[in-house]
Amino acid sequence: MSDQYTMEQEEIFSKVMRAGRRTYFFDVRSTKAGDFYLTITESKKFTNDDGSYHYKKHKIYLYKEDFAEFKDTLDEMINYVIDEKGEEVISERHQKDYKKETDEVPVAAEKISENGQTDTSNFTDIEFDDI
Repeated sequence: MSDQYTMEQEEIFSKVMRAGRRTYFFDVRSTKAGDFYLTITESKKFTNDDGSYHYKKHKIYLYKEDFAEFKDTLDEMINYVIDEKGEEVISERHQKDYKKETDEVPVAAEKISENGQTDTSNFTDIEFDDI
């Protein structure tokens, strides 16, 4: 077993953010020494020609000594984009029916449609083995 694999075993606190075909996982983890760090994982669903699907993931590790500078830089970059282009999505490739979700929804929550049926269209089936 690699040290990195062992180091990532203990999740302390986690949040999931769904955004269309992308899902972002924010995980506080513990090092062997008992200190905390953050991983941010983007998982994106791709559909194959035969209808099957697979996920691609990208992960970054963020350590406490970098938190302040990372946060300042992220805030600066976000403010720049919003100041220059506003908050409206203008990409041609973006989903036409995309709506920014304003309320946090628990991962296992069900949404009830107007006709009283369970609506799972906004949920992505994710097997943790795939991530």
